[in-house]
Amino acid sequence: MKDGSTSAVTDRNHAREGARGYVTERKRNPFVSSLAGGRILSASQLPWFLVLPPRGFGVISTRGRRTGKTRRKCVRAIRSGDKAFIVSIGGARASWLKNVRANPDVRLRIRGGSFTGVAREVRAAEMQEALAAYCETVNPVDYAECAMHRPGRPTRSKIKELHRTWFDRGIPLVVELRQ
Repeated sequence: MKDGSTSAVTDRNHAREGARGYVTERKRNPFVSSLAGGRILSASQLPWFLVLPPRGFGVISTRGRRTGKTRRKCVRAIRSGDKAFIVSIGGARASWLKNVRANPDVRLRIRGGSFTGVAREVRAAEMQEALAAYCETVNPVDYAECAMHRPGRPTRSKIKELHRTWFDRGIPLVVELRQ
């Protein structure tokens, strides 16, 4: 009886976390376990990423939906041709995603330049392309990222699994890049 009730509580907590958009891996590190920690981490990375974003990452600039000010956020961005795939791992609660939904015109600074583009949620027809690009691409910085989110030594398979979890539980977006 006790095991069954414990399991039910765990299932409810897991369902509640999934409903809020949290990803279980994010509980391990204080910088990635809360929205405030995520903001601090992004703010600390921002100056470096603006100068030279590491391969597989970038800075998305959006227009604030209320203030109209430019807002910047560090994101994992995988370029594939004239598209870049990103995922809101904070779910619909992420402020930058709310800004994108209010005004889809964005600027994305990635390795290779700064691009303007239109961001939108991935359509069903391009879901496989987005999944392959986002989850199968492993860059050197991904090993440090994985160490922040998962216990143990980062491996290529752990990184792919982490990105797959984010893709499945988050909100995948595509930015159609213009020069």
